[in-house]
Amino acid sequence: MASSVDSLFVKAQNTTLPKSLRPTSPPPDNVPKHKHVKDLKLRTRLNRQAAHAARSKALVEDAELLLTNEAGKMQVETELERTWRIGQDDIVQSASQEAAKGRRELKLDGGPYRSRYSRNGRHLAIVGNMGHVATFDWQTGTMHAELQLQETCRDITFLQDQSFFAVAQKKYVFIYDRDGVELHRLKAHIEPTRLEFLPYHWLLASVGNNGFLKYQDTSTGHIVAEHRTKLGACHTLAQNKHNAVLHLGHSNGVVTLWTPNIPHPAVQILAHYGPVVGLSVDPSSGGRYMATSGQDGVVKVWDCRNWKGTVREWTTRGGGAELEWSARGALSVAVGGSVNVYTKPSIQTPHAPKAPPPLYLTHPIPHRPLTSVRFCPFQDILTIGHNAGLSSILVPGVGEPNFDSMEADPFEDKKARREREVKGLLDKIQPDMITLDPDFVGALAPPTKLTTAVNDTHDIPFARLPRLERLRVQGKADETELVDDDNEDVADGDADKNAKPQSRMEKEKRKMRGKGKSVKRYLRKQRKNVIDPTAVAIRAKLEKQREEKRVAKAIENGSMEARKPSALDRFRRP
Repeated sequence: MASSVDSLFVKAQNTTLPKSLRPTSPPPDNVPKHKHVKDLKLRTRLNRQAAHAARSKALVEDAELLLTNEAGKMQVETELERTWRIGQDDIVQSASQEAAKGRRELKLDGGPYRSRYSRNGRHLAIVGNMGHVATFDWQTGTMHAELQLQETCRDITFLQDQSFFAVAQKKYVFIYDRDGVELHRLKAHIEPTRLEFLPYHWLLASVGNNGFLKYQDTSTGHIVAEHRTKLGACHTLAQNKHNAVLHLGHSNGVVTLWTPNIPHPAVQILAHYGPVVGLSVDPSSGGRYMATSGQDGVVKVWDCRNWKGTVREWTTRGGGAELEWSARGALSVAVGGSVNVYTKPSIQTPHAPKAPPPLYLTHPIPHRPLTSVRFCPFQDILTIGHNAGLSSILVPGVGEPNFDSMEADPFEDKKARREREVKGLLDKIQPDMITLDPDFVGALAPPTKLTTAVNDTHDIPFARLPRLERLRVQGKADETELVDDDNEDVADGDADKNAKPQSRMEKEKRKMRGKGKSVKRYLRKQRKNVIDPTAVAIRAKLEKQREEKRVAKAIENGSMEARKPSALDRFRRP
């Protein structure tokens, strides 16, 4: 027994962690040292954060060795063949038995229908325009809840998991549990049209016919923010999963980006000449690309880093199209009576003529209109909602084959779901952290573009300067307005430098002398950053009087000789 314990102890001594896993290991190369920071404590903390970020990046590269599954796409044997010619029957025959279960047709009454998958891709929620709502496990066919609400329903979404879901009904937003029991009626969300849930912030966002975008914290029940878009009713809403920014498409062709902490749009662009119908953000590129479609029949792909124009655009048949990006960067366009799928890198490559990119897969659907398209997470499945129900097709290579069980686990049990819910609530991010660039947290503030010194003491940013200082920097200030009321006292003090120093009370009394004069009150009212001829004339008159008083006092003290009259004084202007 002792020998076995000794051997285990020797093995433990000889076993070491990899260098990338050691917290005290030397950081990788090219780590910034922040030598320009003078504060030693701040420099040490920044170096530690940079080293930690470099080690985390090395860990991600090491973890990629464990991701053995790869997303495969359809390939053709000769150059004359095309992948879009392959139908669903051929794909189902070539796929495995488990993958073939994703091809299904749900014929339902009360459409058109919209759908939404849970984060782990295991559960599906559907809602019909006539009030039919259902949630179920699509892999096992287990029905969780089915409701007939007998009123107009416009959208549906899961909350933190499949235990709760929200429905945008005719007048308010309602929250139900897994069994279909009504839990909450959110009266603050009036006439909602679209819903989105931010999982890392626990925020339920809605936009409605009144044009208000509202954020509600589902953990506390409070309204976090309420923004008036001033652009009328909105029927298009999408979220950027990289930075939790909401993208809204309006009826005048404008696309706006919103955050809870800014009362106005962070970005506003004119995307189309007609109403915006479809909107989606690419999750595979870190929210870098956005696709929009309008009623004018044009699909555009935008680069969210500069907004200097479209990366690619093309015209579709049948008017507006519903859009959706997959986890691997495939774009689905549902327009007219068919669904087309385009893959990278053709849709992200700049192309001068308005020609459509090479088509990867197409599937005809005779039931119009096509109201929603959703990719199933971690599966090669695309679900289309239409007037007669829902259709799910197989699209090889569009799903992410590897999942993180700490984020979304398709095989989690009841205990794991509870643990993940508690952990997610403890790690909830505050709404104030939502911004266009989420990498600013922990970084140094960039140097200001324009700074100026006030009173030669310290530099402050130009935007934080008082209005008069900003006008002075721009050369637009009226310098005649800077005459202080106590300049007369300063002039008197210059004439008598050998006088006895005054006490504090005498200084205060002398400072307030003359404040109540009518001329001084008039000048205080006229202290605005506009050149007023009347105010300028009065200030010039006062300055002349102060100069005459100063000269008289200097002559009285003997420091200046009195000016002798001349015969030419009669020609001087008064």
